[in-house]
Amino acid sequence: MTSIKGSVALVTGGSRGIGKELVDQLYARGAAKVYATARDPHTITHPDAIPLTLELTDPDAAAALAEQAPDVTILINNAGTALGSSFLDSPISEIRREFDINFFGSLHVTRALAPILESNGGGHILTIHSALSWIAVPGTDAYAASKAALWSQTNALRLALRPRGINVTGLHVGYVDTDLTARIDAPKTSPQSVATQALDGIEADALEVLADDLTRQVKAGLAADPSVLYPQAVVNS
Repeated sequence: MTSIKGSVALVTGGSRGIGKELVDQLYARGAAKVYATARDPHTITHPDAIPLTLELTDPDAAAALAEQAPDVTILINNAGTALGSSFLDSPISEIRREFDINFFGSLHVTRALAPILESNGGGHILTIHSALSWIAVPGTDAYAASKAALWSQTNALRLALRPRGINVTGLHVGYVDTDLTARIDAPKTSPQSVATQALDGIEADALEVLADDLTRQVKAGLAADPSVLYPQAVVNS
């Protein structure tokens, strides 16, 4: 079982929303040290957190991150973006940017830090996905696809890293009450609840954490007839 007490954690996107709450709760559970990344490290507000600069679209940034945090035992891939890109109408460069941040950004960080976790005796990686890893919703084309790819990445890394003493947890969420969903009128889970479940999942070495009812409903519906999930796409002849 993974122990947060006494651990050294690194949280990407640690300046607001879920990331900020994760930093707060890691310290509350007794983490010895928490690195928190942001594009602007001055936005990290926890007085004890160690702020680090990270631009996920820069392949060299993850390598620099590893040099600054050589004692990490827990990595939380939280940073991401949602640009509302459409597969049919948005510039390909915008669609590619969502993948660069959500998929490749997390991969760069994991590849850079996995050897550090291993050298420190093993550890834990938690990566945050979405209920949209499993379902398409208009207006989220590239975001959903990048999160689906990220889910697959996590599943593959879990198998690859287990022999190296590193456990991997995937966290799926629906609507969380953060800046990202400010314009969405729907029931939302608090960042505090998501962070609590995420850290519980780490300590339990869970393979997967489903953080709200919406996510659990979507996951349970994967075996359904596609016409049930996408009734608007069914054309009656």
